[in-house]
Amino acid sequence: MSNPRTVTPYPADDHDHHDDLNNLGLTADVNMMTRPVVDRRRVLALGLLGIGVLVGCGTAAIPGAGTGTGSGSGTETGTAECPAAIPTETAGPYPADGSAASGQSLNVLTRSGIVRSDLRTSLGTGNTAPGIPLTLILKLVNVSASCAPLSGYAVYLWHCTRDGNYSMYSASTIGEDYLRGVQASGADGTVTFTTIVPGCYAGRWPHIHFEVYPALASATSASNKIQTSQLALPEATCREVYATGGYASSLSNLNSISLARDNIFSDGYSTQMPSVTGNTSAGYTATLTVGLAR
Repeated sequence: MSNPRTVTPYPADDHDHHDDLNNLGLTADVNMMTRPVVDRRRVLALGLLGIGVLVGCGTAAIPGAGTGTGSGSGTETGTAECPAAIPTETAGPYPADGSAASGQSLNVLTRSGIVRSDLRTSLGTGNTAPGIPLTLILKLVNVSASCAPLSGYAVYLWHCTRDGNYSMYSASTIGEDYLRGVQASGADGTVTFTTIVPGCYAGRWPHIHFEVYPALASATSASNKIQTSQLALPEATCREVYATGGYASSLSNLNSISLARDNIFSDGYSTQMPSVTGNTSAGYTATLTVGLAR
């Protein structure tokens, strides 16, 4: 398995279905932020196992270069082309991967059409999530074999809307399933998603969640996943986007959080932050090589 980090877990779920209809996308991660930050790599050194995987937005850094901030960042080594194994993070309360979360066991992975590259439109309603376009390119490599590309693996990716809500869970988006999708890696190990830049909600650095499965056929339930993690976007990109219409609340939320205080990225994020190019007019492209120990 690839470099698991033990984290302060999300609190035991105390939300019933009615609570899930009350904008939980804006609040659930905040509960985790009120707890002391755990040095996950330090705990790992004691032999404890990590849980889950997350993705988010952060201050610019070279992916895989080992230059992230936080108490454990020095243990992240490698290069952008051959990084260290990406750490394991929690999947959070809104995975919709068949696992029990937020008092439910929602599973978008079994829905027809979920294998797609463009995540912006709901499969059932046809509604489109508004926001600045983001093309996300992930390259899966085997850090146990000189970073050879991992072909035929599957990535399930999901994140919040520009307003900080999660489809299928938050009150305003409970009937939608956009900003969620699966892609299989090609011969070069890459998967490409077209989505939007996620918003920033109170208490968390902007982030994107993803899970990796050994094959597309097995990407139907969280019980089959081999890795869970999160991505962090560069701060400069987030500030550019959040200055545009539709992202009003995100800028103030971003001003109230930092990577050093985020309960996921505070101990290092260099292998979790993609390089980003583009602008608010044409959209952005984010690229990251994701190291897995296979």
